This record gives sequence, structure tokens and C-alpha cells, in this order.
Amino acid sequence: MACLRYGSWTSVLEMHWRRLSVKEEQDNGKPATSSIVSDSATFPFEKVFPICATGGLAKPDFVASVSNAGDPIWDAVKEEAKLEAEKEPILSSFLYASILSHDCLEKALAFVLANRLQNPNMLATRLLDIISDVIMHDRAIQHSMRYDLQALKDRDPACLSYCSALLYLKGYQSLQSHRVAHVLWSQGRKILALALQSCISEVFGVDIHPAARIGEGILLDHATGLVIGETAVVGNRVSLMHGVTLGGTGKETGDRHPKVGDGALIGACVTVLGNIKIGGGAIVAAGSLVLKDIPPHSMVAGLPAKVIGILDKKAPL
Repeated sequence: MACLRYGSWTSVLEMHWRRLSVKEEQDNGKPATSSIVSDSATFPFEKVFPICATGGLAKPDFVASVSNAGDPIWDAVKEEAKLEAEKEPILSSFLYASILSHDCLEKALAFVLANRLQNPNMLATRLLDIISDVIMHDRAIQHSMRYDLQALKDRDPACLSYCSALLYLKGYQSLQSHRVAHVLWSQGRKILALALQSCISEVFGVDIHPAARIGEGILLDHATGLVIGETAVVGNRVSLMHGVTLGGTGKETGDRHPKVGDGALIGACVTVLGNIKIGGGAIVAAGSLVLKDIPPHSMVAGLPAKVIGILDKKAPL
């Protein structure tokens, strides 16, 4: 079993660098150019990982920065936990047990989830074994859990730190729990996956079917009342507010749930019913009822939802 280390982080850092390079050009009034940059380009380390800003290196080599940093988000989580333990001694034992006693983000996350989801029928020790086994052997989860943490830090103004997201934000915790359940479901361990889903629903108030496929860089804001059906697919960099339902109409079988494109934002208490598509970069206003496909880069609102505007298609998703 191994934690994500060094070279594995190159793809994560490159994704954020590419997104930032396009955004900066647009903020400066320049047309968006290719988001692909050379390895020798300056990496805006302080923007992607503000807690870990090196400051002294004006133009660090991209590969060298990754190797030297190791796992920047895990380093940030540990540093934040140390600072919080000093500020709030009453939390020092909790912070040590949850973060500082572990040697990688994977083990810390498994510990946090096991303790949150435990109940008389599924003890924390057994849950820890199950969750650790999945996370430590699944490279996709190891990448996704970091993308999701960075998404919270980038897109949720209420997120104080990586550490606070890991320990206290149930949107993040419920999503990572679902990722574990999804792996179990894919392995054919469907009863165990459903048992884990039941725990997730009871503890977090989030009901995501273990078979639902969810991308990376996901923001579940508040997450209370979120429902995602069995055949739903959620793309990368999607933001889902509380009370969102991605459900079926009750009249279909088979592939019967919504498909949400990359970069979409679905507002609070939105209901999307049936095997319909929410286009990439689309925004669905709070309280809307979506019964038909939504074009990419469009803004919709209403009961039922109708297009009320078109967004800039050049904007990065």
C-alpha cells in the first residue's frame, strides 16, 4: 500500500497551472491562448497552494518544484493542524489523532471517515480497514481527493484551510466516502457498498448511489439534502449546492438519470429529472426544475427551467 508521492503530483499541478494561465490572460484583457505550457514556465505556486508558498524562488523549475514539495496539500494540512493545535489546545489530541499521527493524506482521510461513519453495526476499526484498503490501492481516488480539496479551497469562500475542509466540511467527507463506496460497488461488493451508502446518508444527509459516477475537482457546498441517482454522471470541476436532486422520472428503467457536463454549476434546491444532459459550463439557478437538456455555457432558471442567458464560451470550465 502506498500514498501518492512526488512524480504522481505532476499531473495535478499541471492542471491547475493550465487553468490559471488561461484565467490570467483573460483577466488582463488578452485573448485566451493554448492552455498548454512548457515545463520551464513559471509555476504560480502561491496561487495553487497558498499555504505552501515558497516566496524565495521567483522562477522555480516545474519538475524540481514538484519533487521538492512532495505532496504540497498534505504538507499544508499538517502545517495547518500544527498551528491550530497551538491556538486551540483543547483540540490538540483530536488534531494529533486525525492528522499529525499519520504519514500521508490517504491514511488521515481514512481515519477521519471511519470515525465519522462508525455505528454499532459497523465499528470504526472495521471501517478503517475497509476504507484504508480501498484508498491505498486506488490511484484514482488518491488524485480525486486532492483535486476536491483544492476545489474547496479555490471555490468556497467559507473554506478556511485544507485542514478544516478535511476535518469538518461534510460535503468533502461525504464525497470521499462515496468514492470508496463506488469502488466497492465496481468490485462487485454491492451489499457492502450499499451498507456504506446507508451510513453516509444517515451521518451526512447526503444520498449518492454507489454506482453513480462523479468526476474530479468537485465542490459539494453544504451538501445537505443532495440526492444523486444510480445512473447519474457528474463531470469534472462541477459545483453542486445543497438540496440538489439528480433523479429519475419514475417512468424509466436502465439509464435514467442526468448527465452533468464539466464545469457546470447547479444552484441550491435544483431538481433535474430524467436522462437529460446539463451542458458543460452551464449554470442552473437555485430552485429550478430541469426537465430538458441544457445547452453548454447557458444560464437557465424557472419552473420548468428555461434559458435566460448565454455565458462566455471562451471562459475556462
